[in-house]
Amino acid sequence: MPGQLTLSAIARQPEWLGQVPERVGSKRLPRDAGVLFTGCGTSFHAALACGPAAQALEIVLGNAPAADVLVAISHEGTTALTREAVEAFTGETWLITGAPESALARLADHVVVATPELEKSYCHTMSYTCALAVGRALQGEDLSGLAGAMERELDASPLGSSEHERFLVAGTGDDTATVLEAVLKLREGAHVATEAHHTEQLLHGHLAAIDSSVRCFVLEGQDRAAERARDVERALNELGCEVTLVPTTHPVVDIVRFQRLTVDLAAARGVDPDLIRWDEEPWDRARKAYQ
Repeated sequence: MPGQLTLSAIARQPEWLGQVPERVGSKRLPRDAGVLFTGCGTSFHAALACGPAAQALEIVLGNAPAADVLVAISHEGTTALTREAVEAFTGETWLITGAPESALARLADHVVVATPELEKSYCHTMSYTCALAVGRALQGEDLSGLAGAMERELDASPLGSSEHERFLVAGTGDDTATVLEAVLKLREGAHVATEAHHTEQLLHGHLAAIDSSVRCFVLEGQDRAAERARDVERALNELGCEVTLVPTTHPVVDIVRFQRLTVDLAAARGVDPDLIRWDEEPWDRARKAYQ
């Protein structure tokens, strides 16, 4: 059945999240060190949700902030640019992964296994949430309520599939990683054109390229961010857009509604999200062109 691997992974997230505290155990990042997180793709979004982060290529290029400790995230432990970043870093290195015997694991000073096995769907969902949870736990965050919150989110009403051809996700601050990961899921899993916008930046010119054909999701955030999110909601309503203001609680939980939206859209459009077009031409040729 198309999408079965992604659906199964989404459903199993509470189980795998519940295992994270035991997997992390007493391991903690150095308390007084400058820590920088890194990764590529979904793993970079997890890095952003953990703390100060730089895309792996920026580290290789020498454009990243100075740090004492580098925490790399790579589910399969084979990402070429993440490996280059770890090799280039002169300080202490950690790896959050699902592959403890990988090439990256052999390079890192410390390895933390985030998942009991590798995720089978290429549209990564539970590997993202578990890696994010591990990154937070290594900094001392209490994760005890996350699995239950995830279960409640899985039982909540879905965002709802639609026939829109363009989508928009906006947010800021702590919700930035969720915005980027939501857009990636919708693009790779459902093949829909989706834009990521910073809440404030959206109000400074970008509205000119948005009309009623765009389905919009605005992550609410807290305090002043929430005030501006409501301003964005009003502006998009004036353009005739269908807009949902999405409450936010924690990046591990907030991404679930977009994971579910991805599989709902994929099912409605006859798309298989599991392989993210790696089995189709010319997308397979495109992927092989840069490996």
